[in-house]
This record gives sequence, C-alpha cells and structure tokens, in this order.
Amino acid sequence: MTEPQLHHLPRPDAGGRLAYWQWGQPQSAHLVVCVHGLTRQGRDFDTLSRALLERAGALGLSLRVVCPDVAGRGASDWLGDAALYQPLTYAADMQALLTHLNGQQRIDRLDWVGTSMGGIIGMLVAAHGQALPRPIERLVLNDVGPRLDWAGLARIKAYVGRGAPFASLQEGLDALRANMASFGPHSEQQWQALNTPMLKPTADGHWALHYDPAIAAPLRDLSEQSNAQAGELMQALYQQISAQTLLLRGADSDLLSREAALAMTQCGPRPALIEFAGVGHAPTLIADDQLRAVLDFVLPA
Repeated sequence: MTEPQLHHLPRPDAGGRLAYWQWGQPQSAHLVVCVHGLTRQGRDFDTLSRALLERAGALGLSLRVVCPDVAGRGASDWLGDAALYQPLTYAADMQALLTHLNGQQRIDRLDWVGTSMGGIIGMLVAAHGQALPRPIERLVLNDVGPRLDWAGLARIKAYVGRGAPFASLQEGLDALRANMASFGPHSEQQWQALNTPMLKPTADGHWALHYDPAIAAPLRDLSEQSNAQAGELMQALYQQISAQTLLLRGADSDLLSREAALAMTQCGPRPALIEFAGVGHAPTLIADDQLRAVLDFVLPA
C-alpha cells in the first residue's frame, strides 16, 4: 500500500471524531502506532510507514501501521473546550483508538513511535499498560523525555497558533520551513511532502494551518516552575515503563538536553540512545540513518 486510508471514530468524551491514517494490512496482528508532535499531524510518518512495510515485506511479516491525527489537528475534529488540549485527553483518545483497532483485529504485538508530544502520550499510555488491549512491547521516544528544557518549550510557545493565514500555499510552506529549521537538512522535495499536509485552503482563497489555534491555550499558562513540576510527575510515570525502549535525540535539540537523555538511559526502561548530528528538535524520521534506527529496533532483520 503506497498511500494510507483515512478512517474516523467517535471520540470517547469530548465529542467529535478522531481521524487516523492506516497503512499496510488491516488484518495484521502486529500494530505499530506512530504519533506526531504538538503542531504536526499523522502524515508526518508517510516515509517511515512505507519503510516499515517494506522491511516487514522483506522479512515475510505482515504489519499494520496507524498514524492518528491527535484531536484538533489534521482531519480530526476540533474540541469545543481549549482546556482539553492536553496530554491526558490525548492519552484517553489513544486508549480508545487501540480498543477500536483491537476490535477490528486482535493485537498480538503493539509498538509505538512517538515524536515529541507523541512520545509524551506514549509514556502515559505505556505506564498504564493494564488499560490497553495489549501492553506496548517496543517504544520509540523521539527527542522527548519526562523532563523537558524550558528553553525549547519557550521557543515552541512563541510560534504555536500564530502566523496564519497565508496568501498562498508557497508562503505557508516557506513560513513552516523557517519555523521548523531545527528539523535539520531536508531536500526541497522532502520539505514539500512534509509540510503540504500542514496547510489547508480557506473559503476566501487564503491558506491556513491545519490545526485549531486553541491548542496553544494550555501553553500560555505554562511557566518554568510548572514545567519542572510536570517533569517530576512524568518522571514517576517513566519509572513504571517496562516496554523495550529506544531514545532518539537531535544532537542540537533544545527540548531534550544531552544530560537529560543520558539520565533516561540509567533509569526506568533504560533505553538505548541514538543521537543525530546536525539535527535539533526533532528528527523527522525521513533521513536514511534515522529510518534505519527505527527499523532496526522495531523490525530487526
């Protein structure tokens, strides 16, 4: 399957629908869930999904890859209450999604790839494996951990929910490319593929970002002190994770310091750490070395 199929299911509590992009074989009992960062959407994982399916095929294995659009992003509905745009809401949505997918085809193996916010959701879900149809077996945390650097969060706060509308698609793409410079080097074709799904046409002929600007609301009240307190709570959850874990980090990341990443390798699930030179927050899992790291962990040859 070279293109994903878009599906929806009702959200459990706050109304609306949750969208997810499905790749591969729906009848496969091996499920890989890929969850995006704060302002991104499920199509971020197109390259990784194709690579996972190619590796699975080469190994004679079946595989289903599901890439949700977290609430308020992509093809998912926006929430009526901005206060619900927070990780506990998203974790409940993912638990409902996994129950739904398990009802379609029993999950015998569950893996998770989470970039930034998607990794935070992954840690919450993995720490409460008893609430899942199947505990997460392999967990990839992409440039994220229980403790996040305030400098990186302050940078993200400065642009989330701002910058639209754009006069043209190209203007929007250029703005996104500037904001996402920390993703590291990409070809023009890669930038186009990565960021075109981030924009949507408006009724007046302009282009807008795909997400609800209200996702920024909870960030406005975040302070350096409250971030430190959240880090303490997340650290306690991180200690409970038993999934085999891989930690990826952009060597120039301003969100996950090298010190924090090294500390993660010494506690909780004690992940292996792989860093990528010339990349900040966050690796897009498009470059060959980044793909290989995930493929070799999830589907070792």
